[in-house]
Amino acid sequence: MPPRKRSATDHAGPSGASSPKEIQAILWKAADQLRGSMDAAQYKEFVLGLVFLKYVSDSFEERQRRILVELEEDGVPAHRRHLFLADGDSHTGENVFWVPEQARWGHIAGNAASAVGGVGKLVDDAMGAVMAENRALRGVLPQIFNRGNVDQKRLKGLVDLISDARFAGRGNKSAQDVLGETYEYFLEQFARAEGKKAGEFYTPKSVVQLLVEILEPYQGRVYDPCCGSGGMFVQAGKFIEAHAGREHTHGIAVYGQESNERTWRLAKMNLAIHGMDPDGVGARWADTFADDKQPGLKADFVMANPPFNLHPWERRTDDPRWRFGVPPAGNANFAWLQHIISKMGERGAAGVVLANGSMSSRQSGEGEIRKAIVHADLVACMVALPGNLFRTTAIPACLWFLAKDKGPQGAAAQKDRRGEVLFIDAREMGEMVSRTERVLPAADLARIADTFHAWRGTRSARDKGLAYEDVPGFARSVKLQEIGQHDHILTPGRYVGAAEEDDAPDAEPAGEKIARLTKELFENFEESQRLEDSVREKLGKIERGSPLSSSWTANS
Repeated sequence: MPPRKRSATDHAGPSGASSPKEIQAILWKAADQLRGSMDAAQYKEFVLGLVFLKYVSDSFEERQRRILVELEEDGVPAHRRHLFLADGDSHTGENVFWVPEQARWGHIAGNAASAVGGVGKLVDDAMGAVMAENRALRGVLPQIFNRGNVDQKRLKGLVDLISDARFAGRGNKSAQDVLGETYEYFLEQFARAEGKKAGEFYTPKSVVQLLVEILEPYQGRVYDPCCGSGGMFVQAGKFIEAHAGREHTHGIAVYGQESNERTWRLAKMNLAIHGMDPDGVGARWADTFADDKQPGLKADFVMANPPFNLHPWERRTDDPRWRFGVPPAGNANFAWLQHIISKMGERGAAGVVLANGSMSSRQSGEGEIRKAIVHADLVACMVALPGNLFRTTAIPACLWFLAKDKGPQGAAAQKDRRGEVLFIDAREMGEMVSRTERVLPAADLARIADTFHAWRGTRSARDKGLAYEDVPGFARSVKLQEIGQHDHILTPGRYVGAAEEDDAPDAEPAGEKIARLTKELFENFEESQRLEDSVREKLGKIERGSPLSSSWTANS
């Protein structure tokens, strides 16, 4: 008799399991052990790779214990139980990866001090063994622990520290839940540590939550063309779990693309530990503009936080994606928007984070592209975000919400919003949690999302009894004709009555602009001095060797 499926509440693990906060404290300490010997991107891969290996091992052993309990309860004879323990389907069916004996954490920790070739070889071999047994992880896990630049003593210390953390179930949390929280915590901590460099893999949690709460991706195809570490997908799964239950999270299929190899690996692992298909982010990293890995995809939902004002970028002027105009070579904002529009299905919707300049820039044809997108009635809502949400940049940001069909949509019975755009000015919202960092609390997220749903007339608005009204200084529904009178500028402050934002195309903060101009000025001074010295040197040679030197000197 095969082992029973576990119930939704069957999560309790051994009494010795670490709490999430204890695990996080232990593992951040582990990260500190590597700070002095490698750059942030490398130690992130080291620590998260080891954490993932520990997780798959603990999850595997936890599943084996449960199988034994179930077999015993079902009266399966002891001499036959090993057959079920060796059955891979009994593990993969529960989103548990098969872990060979040499890759289990107990084997690694027990042999770390005496392993032939050192602990680095032991870990690399374990990573390879897990990938060999699990197709979804092939080419994903880092095998970087036995290299010449790795301090094996420090690595042994890391293994010891991580051994103190047990990713087993606790209370109503499964091992997957505990590790998922820990993985997200680490991504956030690494984002803080790396500053601007973190933009390639991390979007602030409250911004992702806002995108998801507005789009409500209950089921269908969810796409992110610059998926980073996969945070959009993870948050979509959490939304479904919170509103419909964990059993409904399989109703979405995720599709993503990432251009950075290390970040792509993080995304694969992130999806895996959240019970999502790692294959969703492709078999290889690649630049979305140069090598679209999802050429035929038509998504129900698109969520993206592209690099702000990206330049240079891979541009082909004859690309069929440029339906509304060829984006300028110096800024990819409208390339991202048009790529996303090309991926939206018949009733697809999208939420995109962009720099504020995208709402008002007229440079290099951007104003004409924005005008064409507005005239195509693809813009559903514009949200101006407060400052200091992004640790990775001081550039103010906004949210574009696009929709292929703003009509009633048949059975969905939504309000007909064709020819209208909702503007929301959220610049005064949020709470400062440090001197430089702001977050959007749950109440602010709910107010913005509820305003959109009331305007659109979605099912969630009907369930809550919400009715839309313009709110001066915060939200207003505007006809396309009025937007045309404002030269198709989409800054919410122009329409809701709040103070108007800076319409400068780059929207560069004053402090950064002063620093940049000062640096450029001193560079020009240095170049001027270099040219002056060069001229003086050449004139000196003329005076010493040319027959014209005496007359030139006399006349001068």
